[in-house]
Amino acid sequence: MIFNKYIKLYFLPCKKVCMKTKAAIFLLSISFTLFSSIVKAQMDFSNIDQLLEEKKEVLGKDFIVMVWKKDDTLVYKKQTNPQFKSVVQAPIASASKWLTAALVMMFVDEGKISLDDPVVNYIPEFGKYFKNYITIRNCLSQTTGIEAEPVKLMKLLERKKFESLEEEVNSFAAKKIVANPGKEFFYGNIGLNIAGRVLEVVGKRRFDQLMVQRLFRKLSMRRSSFSNLMGGAINPSGGAKSSADDYMNFLVMMLNKGMFRGQQVLSEAAVNELIRVQTTPDMIKYAPEAAKGFNYASGAWVLEDDGKGNATALACPGLFGTWPMIDYCHGYAYLFFVKDLLGEEKAAIHQQIIGMLNEKFSNTCQ
Repeated sequence: MIFNKYIKLYFLPCKKVCMKTKAAIFLLSISFTLFSSIVKAQMDFSNIDQLLEEKKEVLGKDFIVMVWKKDDTLVYKKQTNPQFKSVVQAPIASASKWLTAALVMMFVDEGKISLDDPVVNYIPEFGKYFKNYITIRNCLSQTTGIEAEPVKLMKLLERKKFESLEEEVNSFAAKKIVANPGKEFFYGNIGLNIAGRVLEVVGKRRFDQLMVQRLFRKLSMRRSSFSNLMGGAINPSGGAKSSADDYMNFLVMMLNKGMFRGQQVLSEAAVNELIRVQTTPDMIKYAPEAAKGFNYASGAWVLEDDGKGNATALACPGLFGTWPMIDYCHGYAYLFFVKDLLGEEKAAIHQQIIGMLNEKFSNTCQ
């Protein structure tokens, strides 16, 4: 640690370190100790430690839990396996959707696309099958009206090997329309993958390359990728790999309304658009069991809202275990990050943890 270097420096002979420097280091050590004591006194996470210990058989042996307090402070981190560190890459499944939605908004910020643009403007194949009214907004909110199969583990493992995202999305154009765009919600991979293909057309690069160039680099997400080393089509809806540290960088940016380390990565208006509630309960025709009862924004589920159409707490859980979440009212980001596929979301456990966190952070929205 940097602090340890200062301690060693303090005990060097006077000819190597002047008295003023020693005095400064001594004051720094006192300040550091006081700060650590204050943080520990204010934030007691022992009940979360206990819950994670009780549920370890359900949650698996390889996971990381991180909590970030607004104003850039990591207040909690638990690592269950010394080999599975927060820099280790792992698949994040549907937690990929949030990243894809954010990349779409970067193109909106640049004026290259509008959320209300018809998809057919960029992918003519949709016009051949009379799907002229599906917009990019419908894609992000999963209200395209295109028939979608429920997202299940075995279905994803059996996913047809399309050669490219273009080929896969063109196949969506031929699928049956079961509702008018914007009227019904079906959770799946169709909408976000169509949006990803639109970005390829506009950006003139593969989706995975655009993600690295425009989002990952700006957020220092060096261990994140949508590349498919096994071949086949890139999957914007569920094909990302990331690390706990990387994904927390994304959550911090979202929590800070687009700001990350002094740089405005997304405009505040873009973030506000991402957290706008896009569905009503009667629109939800298919949702995973863990998400039933929640509305949807753009790429993420709405856990709480302000009653005016804006989400105040959102989550984008991966079907296989990783669970990212931000709460604007309580001012924190929560991340449960797993190494291996758990097989299903552990929603009840996360809701317990979120309830505990809400008691520790004051609600600024009341």
